[in-house]
Amino acid sequence: MSGVNATPWQPRELTQSQKILAFATMCAGMFIALLDIQIVSASLRDIGGGLSAGADETVWVQTSYLIAEIIVIPMSGWLSRVMSTRWLFAASAAGFTVASMLCGLAWNIQSMIAFRALQGFLGGSMIPLVFSTAFYFFQGKQRVIAAATVGGIASLAPTLGPTVGGFITDHTSWHWLFFVNLVPGIFVAVVVPMLVRIDRGDRSLLRNADYLGMLLMALFLGCLEYTLEEGPRLGWLGDSVILTTAWISGLCGIGFIWRSLVYEHPIVDLRALKDRNFALGCFFSFVTGVGIFATIYLTPLFLGRVRGFSALDIGLAVFSTGVFQIMSIPFYTILGNRVDLRWLMMFGLGCFALSMYNFAPITHDWGAAQLMLPQALRGIGQQFAVAPTVTLTLGALSPVRLKLASGLFNTMRNLGGAIGIALCATILNDRTNLHFLRLAEHLNGGNEAMNGMLSHTASSMVALGNDDWTAHTGALQQLGALTYREAQTQSFGDIYLYIMVAFVIAILLGPLMRKVTPPKAPSADGH
Repeated sequence: MSGVNATPWQPRELTQSQKILAFATMCAGMFIALLDIQIVSASLRDIGGGLSAGADETVWVQTSYLIAEIIVIPMSGWLSRVMSTRWLFAASAAGFTVASMLCGLAWNIQSMIAFRALQGFLGGSMIPLVFSTAFYFFQGKQRVIAAATVGGIASLAPTLGPTVGGFITDHTSWHWLFFVNLVPGIFVAVVVPMLVRIDRGDRSLLRNADYLGMLLMALFLGCLEYTLEEGPRLGWLGDSVILTTAWISGLCGIGFIWRSLVYEHPIVDLRALKDRNFALGCFFSFVTGVGIFATIYLTPLFLGRVRGFSALDIGLAVFSTGVFQIMSIPFYTILGNRVDLRWLMMFGLGCFALSMYNFAPITHDWGAAQLMLPQALRGIGQQFAVAPTVTLTLGALSPVRLKLASGLFNTMRNLGGAIGIALCATILNDRTNLHFLRLAEHLNGGNEAMNGMLSHTASSMVALGNDDWTAHTGALQQLGALTYREAQTQSFGDIYLYIMVAFVIAILLGPLMRKVTPPKAPSADGH
């Protein structure tokens, strides 16, 4: 191999085939890290049953992973400068693999939560490193293809999570949700140090590191994620713990921003937000995070609560999104080298908005067939919105700035998902109560359809051997359940419209992005 004797921090000395293989291996690591965000979402009930845990405890199987991941992602740029990209990625893949094995061997819910947090923290660095590596390795038309690949994985992997998780749980057991990571994790941890030759670690950065900034950022993001995840369930600021974490997050967030702007060697490059493309790109990343993760949350929730689908049925029903996204990748790569990326991005955002509009008329009997069109639009929208945003946001940054900025860019997507899910849960609860009361106003003695339904249901129950009082009470309970089901369904439609509005705003801001001109030469710091 011609690249074996190359200087290990000179990527241009690698052959093209070596670059592609190295990049593909890193993409595999990124895929399993992103897949694990949602792979448990359709199987939490099975995990809780296996570990004898209640619903309140089981939800932390997902929350702990998200909190740990959102803390480490912004730090990845600095960590890669200290350790080098190859060794940080290899260590992240190895740690993620070990933590995955421990999750599969968890003996109670407490150990599972601890191992999931470890899995998220150790695996989170793989995500932004793939973004920055794509711009180190490739130029010109190849960069468009690389960005399409990275952007596709960033949105496709979480989308496939419920499908893969449901299939694994239905055909084996929940333990294999984690054991499935072992083979690819070991492969990535072994191959990446052999192939990825990008930069050299600089241990001297440890002397001037912003440790106070790290602490403030960890408290800010960790408490914010906890507040957003648990707030809807605990009643937001009415709960003393949520109130405390909200205050800690707010104060530490202010302190972190101040520290990052005044310290000479900040952990995250907030100054990159002065660049219009980067600032707008972070906003678009936030909005697409809302769209991707909120719809991944809402659709399985609807199918489980309203339709009563199993984990596998839910996975199969939402699978069409991933299929249409994969089908759209070749079209994007062809158009990406011929059409202004800003137009492709706005087209993607428009498809996403149109998808939410088609979700809005949802009814209680919707299944895979009715979800096909909105999910197809969403799959196409994900590919055409995320991939050009990656290039437009990061494509013009110098290598040293790219590392620090990539973490912030990826954090915004995860943060958008966290805030989107929290708002969806709150809106769903409030709007369900509102719709229920409005529907109940029409359920009175003058409603002939209601009277006929009650009479028919009560007669059926009497025929089964129930007395008149039990039959009447049962008929009223069925009426209440039907009313609540319809109220919930209407609330899902409302939320999809709210998400659509966010994408319409993003489309209107799209023309403000500038065309990307890559830096003429790599920064010396990048080597």
